[in-house]
Amino acid sequence: MTSPSFFAVTPRLLAEIAGATGARLLDPDAGDFVISAAGPIESARAGSISFIDNPKYLAQAAHTGASAVFCHGRNAERIPAGVHVLVHEQPYQAYATALSMLYPTAARPQPPTGEAGVSPRAHVGREVSLEDGVVVEAGAVIGHGVAIGRGSQVHANAVIGANVQIGRHTTIGAGASVSHAFIGDNVIIHPGVRIGQDGFGFAMGPGGHRKIAQIGRVIIQDHVEIGANSTVDRGSNRDTVIGEGSKIDNLVQIGHNVVIGRHCVIVGLAGVAGSATLGDYVVVAGQAGVVGHIKIGDGAQIGGGAGVHHNVAPGEKVIGYPAMPIRDWAKLNLILKSMLTRSRKGGKGEA
Repeated sequence: MTSPSFFAVTPRLLAEIAGATGARLLDPDAGDFVISAAGPIESARAGSISFIDNPKYLAQAAHTGASAVFCHGRNAERIPAGVHVLVHEQPYQAYATALSMLYPTAARPQPPTGEAGVSPRAHVGREVSLEDGVVVEAGAVIGHGVAIGRGSQVHANAVIGANVQIGRHTTIGAGASVSHAFIGDNVIIHPGVRIGQDGFGFAMGPGGHRKIAQIGRVIIQDHVEIGANSTVDRGSNRDTVIGEGSKIDNLVQIGHNVVIGRHCVIVGLAGVAGSATLGDYVVVAGQAGVVGHIKIGDGAQIGGGAGVHHNVAPGEKVIGYPAMPIRDWAKLNLILKSMLTRSRKGGKGEA
């Protein structure tokens, strides 16, 4: 084993970390202390930084081996002597910033070979525009008329279809395919993602199902992240849109004509069927399904495994199959549990 980690670390002074995160270092004289790693509160080693946000882990904080810890001000006294305390109202957010400082290559997929420029083993089509600093790895295929912005990367064996436009500092992971799409800046497309393939569109009939040509596009705005092996179908007669800052987990299906608002979160194994519209800041939890042609309002939350068959109002929280307001779901489960308990008691009495 040549290295205990896949990620090179960039050591940072505590003063740098405090300044970048906006945290208050309780001991100002500790600013010159060097942080060279990060880790969970229960197993972090000396020289590491950690965080405590959930009060369930306060008992572990009392025995941490970390050298510095982000925490709320109300928990500062629970951190043992000798551990430097950085007070922050959002410790996990601050820790995330510190991680990106310490491990600058860990936040997005990196080129497998680390080679700069366009590999001689890549295939680049006609009339392709590549700005400065673009990386195209071995085995990648760049179609005719593609434009890729400064600092973007296309990793090994990825395929970019003709006339696709990709913004700046965007990463296309290994083996991904992108067609019929316009992609913004600072987007992360993880390995195996499929973007722009035709959606599931057929004119059903007794004599067979006639395929409907899918003539729309995919529009992915800035700062979107799409997890490994997820799919985003192109529109059938209008565009599929993923709004700015939205985050999509692994193994998610986005159907044709879907419009997803800004800063949404869609968790693994969820599916959004064609022509559904999600507002801004919507959360769709794992394994949930949203049927087509409905609207999910701004800030709504869809619980794990839910089946959503109707419009959801802004800010509403639903769960269950079929999906219902979470309070109704909780009451229903209490009623069913009560009925089951009575049934069991009745059964015992008859025996």
